[in-house]
Amino acid sequence: MAAEPVIRVQRDNFDAAAESARLTGDRTDVGAVVTFTGLCRDENGTLSALELEHYPGMAEAEIGRIARQAAERWPLTGLTVIHRYGKIAPGENIVLVAAASSHRQASFEAADFLMDFLKTRAPFWKKEHRTDGSDGGWVEAKQADDTAAERW
Repeated sequence: MAAEPVIRVQRDNFDAAAESARLTGDRTDVGAVVTFTGLCRDENGTLSALELEHYPGMAEAEIGRIARQAAERWPLTGLTVIHRYGKIAPGENIVLVAAASSHRQASFEAADFLMDFLKTRAPFWKKEHRTDGSDGGWVEAKQADDTAAERW
């Protein structure tokens, strides 16, 4: 991959279409851009917000490490990972992975790899805020996420 992956951890929302367009620009060697946008669910109407906390510096470093692994493993022409923190309401964006390559398989696999490892290794902590005003507590890690990451 020619350019270093773009990694951002930010409070503000992002524009997935603009980020995808940034990966293609005036390039003619890009044959595929696969994007994944993770959104906050309302958990059947019980969740008013999901609060994401992170350790500044550590989160960016770990995401960068995972992104560089993807860039070494697949022939990517560009890669962007954006992860938000703070209070996020249902329906709002949480995470974006955009992988560009000459061929679709590399883009799909790299994006899938990144999401599996973001779910299991990126240092974020999630706290649920309930619509009834109660504290939903911290979200526990899921065995299914660990199992998914094991395939890589």
